[in-house]
Amino acid sequence: MYRLFLLPFLFATLLGVAQNKADLIIYNGKIATMVKPDEFHQAVAIKDGIIQDVGSSQKMLSLYKSAKTVLIDAKGKTVVPGLNDSHIHIIREGLHFNSELRWDGVKTLKRAMEMLKEQAARTPPGVWIKVIGGWNEFQFAEKRQPTIEEINEAVPDKPVFITYLYGKAFLNKKGIQALGYTKDTHYEGSLIELDSHGEPTGIMYAKETPKAIYTTLALTTRLSEDERLNSTLQFYRELNRFGLTSAVDAAGGGQNFPDDYGVALTLARQGKLTLRTSYYLFAQQKGKELQDYEKWVVSTHPRKNDHMLLAHGFSPEGAGENMVATAADFENFLEPRIVLSDEMEGDLEPIIRLLVKNRWPFRLHATYAESIERMLAVFEKVDREIPFNGLRWCFDHAETITEPQLARVKKLGGGVAVQFRMYFQGELYEKMYGKPATQIPPIKKMLAMGIPVGMGTDAPRISTYNPWMALHWLISGKTIGDMQFWPKEQVLDRFTALSLYTSGSAWFSGEEKDKGKIVKGMYGDVAILSDDYFSISVETVRQIESILTIVNGNIVYASGEYKQYCPVLPAVIPEWSPVRHFGGYQK
Repeated sequence: MYRLFLLPFLFATLLGVAQNKADLIIYNGKIATMVKPDEFHQAVAIKDGIIQDVGSSQKMLSLYKSAKTVLIDAKGKTVVPGLNDSHIHIIREGLHFNSELRWDGVKTLKRAMEMLKEQAARTPPGVWIKVIGGWNEFQFAEKRQPTIEEINEAVPDKPVFITYLYGKAFLNKKGIQALGYTKDTHYEGSLIELDSHGEPTGIMYAKETPKAIYTTLALTTRLSEDERLNSTLQFYRELNRFGLTSAVDAAGGGQNFPDDYGVALTLARQGKLTLRTSYYLFAQQKGKELQDYEKWVVSTHPRKNDHMLLAHGFSPEGAGENMVATAADFENFLEPRIVLSDEMEGDLEPIIRLLVKNRWPFRLHATYAESIERMLAVFEKVDREIPFNGLRWCFDHAETITEPQLARVKKLGGGVAVQFRMYFQGELYEKMYGKPATQIPPIKKMLAMGIPVGMGTDAPRISTYNPWMALHWLISGKTIGDMQFWPKEQVLDRFTALSLYTSGSAWFSGEEKDKGKIVKGMYGDVAILSDDYFSISVETVRQIESILTIVNGNIVYASGEYKQYCPVLPAVIPEWSPVRHFGGYQK
């Protein structure tokens, strides 16, 4: 009788032990918890997408290993929390990635032009060859941009469109013909350069707005629906390659809700997205922004998804990054600062009032202190009538924000999402305004004041999406052209820099308690690195890649000795896609 009484107890005990076993264990590694500097463990156990425990290899294997547990021997490699880009245009780029030739990482202009010519040879007639952001002349050994004559010589018979940061673009002769551009073609706030005969040269400049550049881009080749699905898969895989496991999509021009979000939603329903994705809603039509937000605060509900865009939840994080056209603080460092319209305050205030009343988080694109001063005045006016009272909001970029303005941001409970735009535009900034005497943006000051700070790239129309280039900027203070832009004493230490890309960025989607550290109870999102970020030379940091990336406890990318674990993606389409032949970021 006594033995019969014990049987249910023993069964329950054995069942509990079995249920306690991990789905995956990484052992024999250098596990950076990112709780505090120099805190490392040997192993981490993950179960049901959540970190179960961290500790020694012996402890993790003895407590959590079963016959079904996937065991990954890190062989001494460094393991970090999955990186999180707090400001990237991931949904929009997913729709276009397969159609673009990427010059990200290319070391010489000679090679860039060879790639352009090679791509033209395989591109069908009528299809555009496009290079859309992610490069500048300072990354090239030649330290110069291509000339329009070189582009025309390389590709005389097919249309070519190349964008340079937000301020300039190149359109070859065939492209001019395809679009029918003439001396009478004009775009508000932009300049289409004319030659001595009054005909377009193929160079266009953004002066007050980039309207000419992005209207032209919208007229180039568009992928089919199947190709856009494939393109999004390929772009997410490319981000996983660098250890990214999360991203906050800041929306953008030409990214209409809900139409342009359909591909991501389709893939989410199929369980195929490999980054936790949060997104914001960006009003597209000047003069009708308030109507959009009035509609969205009723029809959509922030923070109701699980940040994987799964079928049971497809909702925004909030509003932004631009909320009204008159508050567009255009960051074209080829030109002097644009003074915002006198109508800005009147346009912005009712939207901020609506968002605060409905407890909608928001983010606002802001480059210059002069613009931030006016924006803060609007926020403070609304706060006096309808208190922010812990509502999550942030400025994006904030390169020249001042210390008194930061104090006001802190008082209102805001954060600052910073990007490494100065890595690509530091030389241009110095030419326009002189060499800065302090850190731009003032990240160390933000942190010292206790303001939430997250790191991102603003990729891919300006900067590259490679997060290790951004981390190189944070710990070196240099530009991509190796110019010492920040004072050396103001660079960040490696732990702080990586924290901005992990737990720091998690604040901007309200997930700082869910991810960004390798500790019990947080998401099972980690990456095994190709090199030890904490000990290699500063210059070598930008060469780091992930050799195994895990999201929600599942392996989503693997290379080298772990290649057998890498999930198979469908082949890149269309056949002529530059990604199919060159890949993305060039090593």
